[in-house]
Amino acid sequence: MSDATAPEIDIHGDVTVDRVELAAELAGDADAVASPDVAEYALWLGDDSLILSQQLGAWIARAPELEEDVALGNIALDLLGHARSLLRYAGTADGRSEDDLAFWRDEPEFRCAWLFQQPNGDFAHTIARQLAASVYQFELYTGLRASGDATLAAVAEKAVKEVEYHRDHAVQWTLRLADGTDESRRRMIRAVDDVWPYVDELFRDEPLTDVLAETGVAVRPSSLSEGFDRVIAAVFGEADLQAPTTFVSAAGGRHGRHDSSLGYLLAEMQVLARQHPGATW
Repeated sequence: MSDATAPEIDIHGDVTVDRVELAAELAGDADAVASPDVAEYALWLGDDSLILSQQLGAWIARAPELEEDVALGNIALDLLGHARSLLRYAGTADGRSEDDLAFWRDEPEFRCAWLFQQPNGDFAHTIARQLAASVYQFELYTGLRASGDATLAAVAEKAVKEVEYHRDHAVQWTLRLADGTDESRRRMIRAVDDVWPYVDELFRDEPLTDVLAETGVAVRPSSLSEGFDRVIAAVFGEADLQAPTTFVSAAGGRHGRHDSSLGYLLAEMQVLARQHPGATW
């Protein structure tokens, strides 16, 4: 075949995933504009998922086995999808895009709870953090499916199915590590001791959630603790683990107060966008 008649071949392939509008992923009102209060609440939840997704992505090619590279990568992608939906909705209140919110806010503007920004540590630390995060998010999204806000309800309806898998994955690894070798058990006990002081922040009621709960938009964080405690008690009972009660963090992530770990994570996450603003691929 001559060069004149040879078909054009794109040797780089064709990446089409970003051609799907994010609004099409939502079952709610894609044209809805969030009120300032709802936008702030969506920001809280979106930041939790965004930061945890970034943390888990760091395990790809570093996990203890190949299957875990895939599993943690898939969980990270699920969380990133939740974050995109929530940050897109939050941005409708003031015209910012999901990328604006992810890459162009500084540390004090993020609203993630401290649990989600805790460093990966060793594999046991990541599993302990993931256990607390996924059990909490399952309770959260289960409640949010009944939200009076159609967009939040739609996000929750999709997210709860994925978070149920995240929860099961974390439970199974908690049991494996706690009931494994002497070394894996020692590390799991230490991980729970290090992670659990940050759990309390997840269930603190705030004026914002009080207002939104009154109108049926949000669920009060404190109302989620009973379901969370029941699941954790069952897992810890089977694993012969105990949650520490000697220290509770004074974390203030919902108000933009963070420890130093978030700054390092954001520097890595945002560097490309900030060095090459407006770049596309």
